[in-house]
Amino acid sequence: MSNVFSFTGTVGKDAEVRYTPAGLAVLSVNVANNVGFGDKQQTLWIRVALFGKRAEGQLANYLKKGQQVFVSGELTQNEYKANDGTTRTSLELNANIVDLVGKKNESGQGQQAYPPQAAHQAAPAPVSAQSNDNFDTPYDDDIPF
Repeated sequence: MSNVFSFTGTVGKDAEVRYTPAGLAVLSVNVANNVGFGDKQQTLWIRVALFGKRAEGQLANYLKKGQQVFVSGELTQNEYKANDGTTRTSLELNANIVDLVGKKNESGQGQQAYPPQAAHQAAPAPVSAQSNDNFDTPYDDDIPF
């Protein structure tokens, strides 16, 4: 049975990269996801983690508070005792994919879209309206489907 959870949300706090005693890099970020609507709307906070080489890249520089992201991976629910003695739960996601889906709106102007980027790829650059130069080339007629 497969456990894959995918969602879009907003980064709540700048991402942090830490290292385990064994030297494994761990990128951690909290992402808010709104569920429901109207008076029934609530915000779920999900702790997202990337491990290894994917955590060592430049992605942490782009996962800043307010950034819109698409995240997919394995979801777990953990219980812990709070300082006041109550039992609480937290949602944690071991991410396989973290894509930037938009830029946070700092200047009051509209959002600027980024092309989808997987966590193991290079950091995204803004999409340019003048980047359509490659569409003038004809398609290859030898495509087998």
